[in-house]
Amino acid sequence: MNPFEMVVAIVAITAVASVVRAKYGVVRRHKGEDFIQRGPDPEAERLRAEVKALKDRVAVLERLATDSSTALEREFEKLKDRD
Repeated sequence: MNPFEMVVAIVAITAVASVVRAKYGVVRRHKGEDFIQRGPDPEAERLRAEVKALKDRVAVLERLATDSSTALEREFEKLKDRD
């Protein structure tokens, strides 16, 4: 292995190690390495709740779309009788 290949290998290993460290939340301190505990993200929780609500709405729409036509017609008749 010539010196140029060795330098490229060292740089590649260092780059991969830093990506792995960032992925798992390891931060370098002056006295070693520490793990960062990631807490729950409020924005992510809000988005999860919104997706759940949208999935519930889609389920209701699917039920209405796949329901037999007679049941749907009865619902329309009930709404017409209200007026």
